[in-house]
Amino acid sequence: MSRPMIRHLAIFVRDVAKVAEFYSSVFGLDVLHRTEATATEGAAIFLSDGHLTLAVLPQRLQGDIAHGINHFGFAIENAQETIERIKAAGVEEPKLRPSTRAFAEFRGCDPEGILFDLSEHGYSRSKPSPENNA
Repeated sequence: MSRPMIRHLAIFVRDVAKVAEFYSSVFGLDVLHRTEATATEGAAIFLSDGHLTLAVLPQRLQGDIAHGINHFGFAIENAQETIERIKAAGVEEPKLRPSTRAFAEFRGCDPEGILFDLSEHGYSRSKPSPENNA
């Protein structure tokens, strides 16, 4: 059996259009689909880097509060260029991660505070430990 791959990530936000524009302009994600707003739910926007789909979903005030994702990460070619685009989008400048963090050099957030990592080379260093492959 082939290994399953994560291809979809969903985040709840208050301003779907603003957050989708941030990921599109800063990281070059393409808009795949927009849903229509209904009487009970706002519109959602689905973005992609060609591999992973990021669903930007409207946060509802009623019912249970969605939770579970701490952060996600982007593999990037040039950290300084990406950081400049993030700052130009009016979002706080990403912070350097401690050298003990093996997989990402910077931590940033989107306009609503959802955390993401930035790495020019860290993710390729990820290797499963031998005891987990037994």
